[in-house]
Amino acid sequence: MGRNRELDWRGQRRRNETHESVTDPEARLWRKSQTAEAKLCYLGHVVTENRHGLLVNVRVTQAYGQAEREAALAMAREIPGGSKRVTLAADRGYDTQGFVSQLREMNVTPHVAQNTSGRRSAVDGRTVRHEGYGLSQRARKRVEQVFGWLKTVAGLRKVRWRGCEKVGWMVTLAAAAYNLVRMRNLMAAAA
Repeated sequence: MGRNRELDWRGQRRRNETHESVTDPEARLWRKSQTAEAKLCYLGHVVTENRHGLLVNVRVTQAYGQAEREAALAMAREIPGGSKRVTLAADRGYDTQGFVSQLREMNVTPHVAQNTSGRRSAVDGRTVRHEGYGLSQRARKRVEQVFGWLKTVAGLRKVRWRGCEKVGWMVTLAAAAYNLVRMRNLMAAAA
């Protein structure tokens, strides 16, 4: 028998308590959908501005159930604007009563996609009826272009660093490179 003992996890649920990385103890099991397999990873979060698609804020957190909404709230607090009302667009995974009410307390208008599948949306008609809501919903899809660029061009599909802090630094560096490339393309289109 070699160094690695034989373990059969077939049919058993994977949990962070049973599956810890020996090389990166900060990584957590996460799966993107009900049908996807769970992988050890971190979660990357970004905020873009709608007009030009530039990154405004970037954050990396450990993967767990509330991480996306908690990071979004923390980044919303850092949006410049002072007492001026700002908007924050997000997909329907953020359509929860707590998230929407916390954004409103921070003077942030939640342009969150409505999740009406079998329940009532936390985003009411006051927000949805405005033209800006529709514009935000169309522009928020640009964030997927950012994640695609970070994964393919910047090589962050599978990170080579260990620890949340180091991964965060590399995502921030890649985000800065994305902004530089995006600004170059915007200036070339304007000329």
